Amino acid sequence: MKLAILGDLHYHEADEQIGAWVMARDAFYTRMLHHFMSAEADMHISLGDLTNFGTVREIDEVYGIMERYDTNFVHVLGNHDTYSQSKRDLLMRTGQARYQALDMEHAVFVFLDTTREMDLTNWGGWLDEEQLSWFEHIVVSSGTKPMLVFAHHPVHLTTTGSDRDKGSIDPSIDMWRILSQKQGSAVYFNGHTHVDSITKQNNWTFVQLSACLDQHAYRIVEMEDDYIHIHAVDIDDMELSKQLPEIHRHMKHFSPNANARGGELERACSILLARGDAELANTTAVKAGSSHG
Repeated sequence: MKLAILGDLHYHEADEQIGAWVMARDAFYTRMLHHFMSAEADMHISLGDLTNFGTVREIDEVYGIMERYDTNFVHVLGNHDTYSQSKRDLLMRTGQARYQALDMEHAVFVFLDTTREMDLTNWGGWLDEEQLSWFEHIVVSSGTKPMLVFAHHPVHLTTTGSDRDKGSIDPSIDMWRILSQKQGSAVYFNGHTHVDSITKQNNWTFVQLSACLDQHAYRIVEMEDDYIHIHAVDIDDMELSKQLPEIHRHMKHFSPNANARGGELERACSILLARGDAELANTTAVKAGSSHG
């Protein structure tokens, strides 16, 4: 099974009176999403902050682009997605679930909602007791079957930036009380801090994706009988970079991160499933030409 995973996209509204901004925004996101959505995969997953402020217009426009592609798309909520609408209204508009688990042939997939609701002052992560209880049940009942968790916020003190204020799920939530109950191999994918990062703690591997405006890339996950292979796909498309000056000149609620790429050790890993724990194997990033996904 193959998955394509996207970090923080931050699709944003543009002032129609600033024609150059609208053209740059449209050119960047149309091309960026074409590369991602055209990638050969059984499922395409956004790790949240698909939009920049979660307005009806942003949601409708970005979904309008993605609906051109015949894919199985899952959108995990990010804090930016929940700024303008209630989660109920947002999910009715997108047709997505707030959180869910899928028991697949090779692994259990868990999609979490780590966001607050319409809170512009606290962009850190949060899970209510109902979801935590549900998540704990899924972890325990999964036994030794591999588990892949997809969320927007990292677990505190795991990936780069997760130690910052509001940079993770709230530290008052003891996520390790639940995570430590998992038997066998497990992977936790997240965005939020806009830095590529891969770390390992116990039997969990944590894979963090940067923002698409900073790193024109996505991740491919390939599941085999004995391994989960994860690698970055760097998009070699000069047209994307050409649009950034005009976008950054006008865009609000986003600051470029010059250190988004992280190190070469953050580009890929392989997780050995047979022994019930995670073993990182360094590989090189995969380059994709502009005509590829």
